[in-house]
Amino acid sequence: MRLIPDEDLITICREIVAAGKTEKDWAASESDDMFQRGSYCGGFDADENEFCFETVVDGVEYWFQFSLNDAARIADGEAVTLEAREAG
Repeated sequence: MRLIPDEDLITICREIVAAGKTEKDWAASESDDMFQRGSYCGGFDADENEFCFETVVDGVEYWFQFSLNDAARIADGEAVTLEAREAG
């Protein structure tokens, strides 16, 4: 499923960018639920070296991930489409 960031995810990405951390910094404090807003819950995964999130759309849980660079692009309002896969 293609996921276009909404205001909640854009806000999360702005929080990520505002933290001013590198990928190495994020990896040192990884958490799978550091960010929770609207239907989104997730955080940085050091194994994937990306932010991993879950969301629920029409009663179906999806997982998706994005890089620190993608977070900056989303925070800046660029048109970014993420690929989400059904959980399970």
